[in-house]
Amino acid sequence: MNNTTFVNAANLLGAVAGRFGLVAPGFRTPPRIVGVQRTVRRRPGGGVVAVAVKNRPVAAVLADMIDGVIVVNDIAPPESDTVRAALWSAVTPLLASVVATGRTAANVSRVA
Repeated sequence: MNNTTFVNAANLLGAVAGRFGLVAPGFRTPPRIVGVQRTVRRRPGGGVVAVAVKNRPVAAVLADMIDGVIVVNDIAPPESDTVRAALWSAVTPLLASVVATGRTAANVSRVA
């Protein structure tokens, strides 16, 4: 995953969150805490999801971003299942593109 793909994923997830009337969190990489793969900071009216990207499977990065949307909005089942499915549908073309081109997550530098 490169920077462009990360930003595109963040934008797609934010758009889907908006369609559900949810808050679109901010996304950044890497997390400030060394050794963790994802952190979530909740703030009034939103939050920030920080995801480790380097040397991780693209699907794992996208899953952390999607779970971050669910956590920031404090969504419980069964609504969380519906939202999660819609979020995955939005980013599946990105995942397919990255897999098809053979790009890795190693070339992502700090964002935000």
